[in-house]
Amino acid sequence: MATVIIPTPLRKFTHNASKLQVEAATVGEALQRLSAEYPELKKHLLDEHGQIRTFVNLFVGEDDVRDLQWADTPLSAEATLSIVPAIAGGLGDWAKVTFSKEELARYHRHIIIPEFGLEAQQKLKAARVLVVGSGGLGSPLLLYLAAAGVGTIGIVDFDRVDDSNLQRQVLFGVDAVGQPKVEAARQRLEALNPHIRIVTYNTQLHSGNALDILRDYDVVADGTDNFPTRYLVNDACVLLGKPNVYASIFQFEGQVSVFNHRSPAGELGPNYRDLYPTPPPPGLVPSCAEGGVLGVLPGIIGSLQACEVIKVITGVGEPLSGRLFLFDALKFEARVFRVKRRADNPLTGERPTITQLIDYEQFCGVRVVERPVRQISVQELLRWQAEGRTFQLVDVREPHEYEAANIGAELIPLGTVAENAHRFSRECPVVVHCRSGARSAKAIRELEERFGFDNLFNLEGGILAYLEEVKPTLAG
Repeated sequence: MATVIIPTPLRKFTHNASKLQVEAATVGEALQRLSAEYPELKKHLLDEHGQIRTFVNLFVGEDDVRDLQWADTPLSAEATLSIVPAIAGGLGDWAKVTFSKEELARYHRHIIIPEFGLEAQQKLKAARVLVVGSGGLGSPLLLYLAAAGVGTIGIVDFDRVDDSNLQRQVLFGVDAVGQPKVEAARQRLEALNPHIRIVTYNTQLHSGNALDILRDYDVVADGTDNFPTRYLVNDACVLLGKPNVYASIFQFEGQVSVFNHRSPAGELGPNYRDLYPTPPPPGLVPSCAEGGVLGVLPGIIGSLQACEVIKVITGVGEPLSGRLFLFDALKFEARVFRVKRRADNPLTGERPTITQLIDYEQFCGVRVVERPVRQISVQELLRWQAEGRTFQLVDVREPHEYEAANIGAELIPLGTVAENAHRFSRECPVVVHCRSGARSAKAIRELEERFGFDNLFNLEGGILAYLEEVKPTLAG
């Protein structure tokens, strides 16, 4: 019996089977038998006259049946028939894309490249790219995709801009502090290129919404900073048949690869689970928030990630599919490793066990969304002060920030909170503040989780909100 390889987008019609055994003498007969056994699959393989659809590629072994005998191509019992959608990226009818005079002038330096040209620029304008995360990696990634002319860019992020982000997240400025990242990003990108469309999702990506959000995009770019979301993005891309352009950073090192990419010959590349089948134990690998990152590194790696997205969309060059690029900024060394598909991959291996999205926080043993902390408004704090209420006020900013402006709080910088836990009172309420509220929330979580504090309050809006209320001239 011949083996038929079912592509990811069509597996939902074959009960998620990736390989099927069919007894047939020819390619046409194999497709007829498949259509009879899986009626929902038929319309994707055969037209109303029973002919093979022109947007489906078929390969016997490594040979395209169009170069053989088409539907009459013989199938031996040992043959492998691969079904490959003709347009893997789903870019639609890019050949009909047109440009205004302003766009032609803007993209002129692209169009005059012989290996790129107008065709590649048309594919960029027709493309829909979803960027998951608009932080360190997302900043350069989004800027260069927008500048390059990607027609529709989706952004998923549920965070707000904090002043501690500005060391590396070059998409944002001081004026954006406190704003939702997706809105600040949209304003910046629309100012950079008014000829593109920005779609924002001010929400956490999770198992319940990932497939619905990713479904409408041609390429997904993963700029996340945690393992649950990284596995979620990978699995959703595999289930939906979307290429996943991956990057990650830590301290002085970065990684880039392209997962779940189908080559022009129809060969499907490895995915993230082929590289890392399971996540490390919780706490073994620190995050950038815990271990830090050189501010320029996400600019380097995010730009490389943008380059890979452009290559995937346009078909220009050779994407990093099946290869992992590593960059060491300290030694200025780059290495490339081969990545192969694994037979034990739970998504795409010989015996797949994952056919739908799972609980990724449980799988990785960590939380994606940080637990909320108790808040106190500036107005309530002022009332406490007016009433003469007993409480402790702590500032977790850096010494140079404290010297520039302070409200009489005790200074305990965020990085020293654990070693100074004994300085936080347990006898009265403690109000913790930073510049805008993000670092003080982290300090409170650390104190509550590690030392059992239950009397801590985060000042909403931080010192900026306090000064705006009390001394507006100093807030700026």
